[in-house]
Amino acid sequence: MEEVWNNNINQVNAESEVNAFFNSVFSYMFLALATSGFVSWYLASSGLFFKWFVNFETGGISPLFYVVMFSPLALVFFIQAKYQKYSLPTIIGLYILYSVLIGASLSSIFFVYSLGQLASTFLITAGAFGAMALLGYTTSVDLSKMGSLLYMVFIGIFLAAIVNFFLGSEPLAYLISIIGVFVFTGLTAWEMQKLKAVALDPAYQGEDRKKRSLIGGLMLYILFVNLFMSLLHLLGGRD
Repeated sequence: MEEVWNNNINQVNAESEVNAFFNSVFSYMFLALATSGFVSWYLASSGLFFKWFVNFETGGISPLFYVVMFSPLALVFFIQAKYQKYSLPTIIGLYILYSVLIGASLSSIFFVYSLGQLASTFLITAGAFGAMALLGYTTSVDLSKMGSLLYMVFIGIFLAAIVNFFLGSEPLAYLISIIGVFVFTGLTAWEMQKLKAVALDPAYQGEDRKKRSLIGGLMLYILFVNLFMSLLHLLGGRD
């Protein structure tokens, strides 16, 4: 009887730790989404986008915009490589900086799409993301092989998107968006399965566990933003 009681207590404690881990993961994710959304909206509505990112002499994009656009790539690699070395407050600071830069780089969408289009696409993204996250958390099927394949495809479409930024090919942009929807939803399920394994692993404790929840939130945030942009291009239309 005592053994059963102890097993029940251990199970409750394990479930509590898993819930706390995922609460932290999603708190970090929502923090980044809120930060990016506010920064993006503020730059567009205040006129700072044109002041900072448009060269009025040439009518083109200023060099600062390219810095803001590509610097998050270097920063996210730095965070993933160094998060175990630096303190949690430092990593949180870099994480917030990353979300600010992403928000700044996406501020132009307010000049292309209406608020209604942005809101409806956000809700669709949230629904698709939530469904795949739940699938990844609950499924007993090993998604590691699928995840590895999708990650390689993700790298491919990311490079293609950079090239197309300069080419401006609309058919290629649509193709990238269509592939992106499948890639980012699949990677969401894979990432959730990986995070569940971390949450259940007693080897991750203390600050290390907190840092891994932040990295988990970062990865889910990246997937959400990319899924949102893919769906926006496909469903949003243009003003």
